[in-house]
Amino acid sequence: MIDPLLVVIVGVVVVALATVIGPRFNVAGPLVLLAVGAGVSLLPFVPPVAVDPEIILVGVLPPLLYSAAVQLPAIEFRRDFAPIAGLSVVLVVISSVLLGLFFWAVIPGLGLALSIALGAILSPTDAVATTIAKRLGISPRVVTMLEGESLLNDATALVLLRTAVAAVASGFAFGDAVADFAWAVALALVLGAVVGWVNLRVRERVANPAANTALSFTIPFIAYLPTEHLGGSGLVAAVVAGIVTGQGAARRFTPEQRISDRLNWRTVELVLEGGVFLVFGLELKDIVAANLREHEGLWHGTWLALSALGIVLIVRALWVSGLIWVQGLRGRRHVRSQDRIEGAQERLDRFEEAFRETPAQFGIRGADPARTERRIGWMRTRIRRTMADLDYYRDTPLGARHGTVIVWAGMRGVVTLAAAQTLPQDTPQRPLLIFVAFLVALFSLVLQGLTLGAVVRAVGLTGDGGEGPSRDEQRALDAEMRAAAGAALRAGTLRRRDGEPFAAELLQRAGSRIVQPPDEDASTRVRDFLELRLASIEAMRRRLHDAGRDGRYSTAALRHALAELDADQLSLELRIDDGEES
Repeated sequence: MIDPLLVVIVGVVVVALATVIGPRFNVAGPLVLLAVGAGVSLLPFVPPVAVDPEIILVGVLPPLLYSAAVQLPAIEFRRDFAPIAGLSVVLVVISSVLLGLFFWAVIPGLGLALSIALGAILSPTDAVATTIAKRLGISPRVVTMLEGESLLNDATALVLLRTAVAAVASGFAFGDAVADFAWAVALALVLGAVVGWVNLRVRERVANPAANTALSFTIPFIAYLPTEHLGGSGLVAAVVAGIVTGQGAARRFTPEQRISDRLNWRTVELVLEGGVFLVFGLELKDIVAANLREHEGLWHGTWLALSALGIVLIVRALWVSGLIWVQGLRGRRHVRSQDRIEGAQERLDRFEEAFRETPAQFGIRGADPARTERRIGWMRTRIRRTMADLDYYRDTPLGARHGTVIVWAGMRGVVTLAAAQTLPQDTPQRPLLIFVAFLVALFSLVLQGLTLGAVVRAVGLTGDGGEGPSRDEQRALDAEMRAAAGAALRAGTLRRRDGEPFAAELLQRAGSRIVQPPDEDASTRVRDFLELRLASIEAMRRRLHDAGRDGRYSTAALRHALAELDADQLSLELRIDDGEES
């Protein structure tokens, strides 16, 4: 009997090595793990591997989806929410139903509900396409759409799968199925948002980094379990909790918490996603053997998988064609909206100027001028954000070339494999259904994954974007943050960590040196300068939060700048603490 602990250790090592080695040979890591798992399963001394579907459903999918949700690019996601929602909800439902009708027609005795369940398993796309797209330098807008789709369509497909499996047990009724689907999503949205909000409020008060990390690992399950108990979709709740946490972390968490969360959840995602592919490779021998016994060969499952892959690609191509056409119409409307927004900006400028000259004539007598100031600031932020959105649509239009990449990048992967393994053990023709899911994922990863680079080059989109923000955008944001720090320095609003003000002499001598470290040895004077730089980082971070609201910078630029501020703050705090101890 092999020690389970040894199996886990070897599995983690294999996942890590495959992740590093695969890209060097231009092969996706998941394919390497599938091959390793399948090869190991053929060894005579390796016993059959069977994983309880409940382990995948409860132990793997919630943290996997939560991890992806935490990293969602909020600004770009908001801008393209409509097309992303179409890809991740409407397209998944259409694909699932069409695939269900196909399987219902060609697999005797399967039943419509179970056929739709298999269609839901095969419908969601995988985030591996996003990784490949970033490496190829595809437009960030296309990458964002693929990333948002791969996250949200997982939740949609899994809710649909759950609804269909429940219908298998209780009998299929269209009205009941729609009602169950709507209730599962609505309840998950509410509970997921509540869990995310509570997570932010609780963890910002937990100063111990180790304890904070331990709490973070519980969040996907805290969102999942009560939602499932009440009849909702725990997986959707985990996604919503992740989105809320990811967007609130910049304001609520400390630098240590943000850095720890980023590294920890990337590690969790790497191990869980790789583990699913590895385990499926280990299970493949028994799945193939079962299909050989029941269908006297593998051709039955193979042609079903090839037909299913063809159907999803055709449906996806038709949907994306309509999406690109609609986006073209919206782009022309956005151009016409530019003048109207600029006119609103000019009217607001005139109003603000008049208000500052004679504030008493505006509003109701006795009204608080500060409230009017806040409303003007809110309106100005909305206008700036709208102008930034229009500039974004104008500078990154979507055309037929982008649509081609979006279609071909819609490959299947880890969620398809994981969802297939959640089918109950007593499901009719379960080995065939799992084998079809495996082949669809395999054909998709091999065919689309290995040729996506060639497709991108053929349509001429290589180098259209990159993995991170542009240098010009980074420099502009950095200059804006430094200007905010300088303004706070001149205004005398900077404070030490203990709340005490800085000496006027120090503020006067600091000047432009606020962003540069002094060349002297650790001393009282040096510590004062370091404290002042630390306080300036808080001013920069406040400006960064404001910049995130008006939408003039990408999420990648904002996160890069925040990571730099966090690293600087930790370095300064370490130097100050070391100086105090010496």
